[in-house]
Amino acid sequence: MASSKEYLQFILEQLSELEDVTYRAMMGEYILYYRGKVIGGIYDNRLLVKPTRAAIAYMPTASCEVPYKGAKEMLLVDDKEYLTGLFRVLYADLPLPKPKRSNKK
Repeated sequence: MASSKEYLQFILEQLSELEDVTYRAMMGEYILYYRGKVIGGIYDNRLLVKPTRAAIAYMPTASCEVPYKGAKEMLLVDDKEYLTGLFRVLYADLPLPKPKRSNKK
């Protein structure tokens, strides 16, 4: 089941306090970025984030779920009240994206 654009908009509204939250549509789902880093995504109308140490400490009772068959488990965010703080602690815990390689030889 693909995620709805309405659910994406709901999550983005919850994160409107943060600058530079972007997304990319991918196969009916949405990958979420904060300041250029992949934070998580929306899968089957569920917000899932990477299970970093900071995210686990921030949400110690969060359950782990698989976004799609064959993927690694991620943390289910079921309490939308603390999304802004969660994204801030996740950002500090994640590596910078790898630079894209040029295809020129």
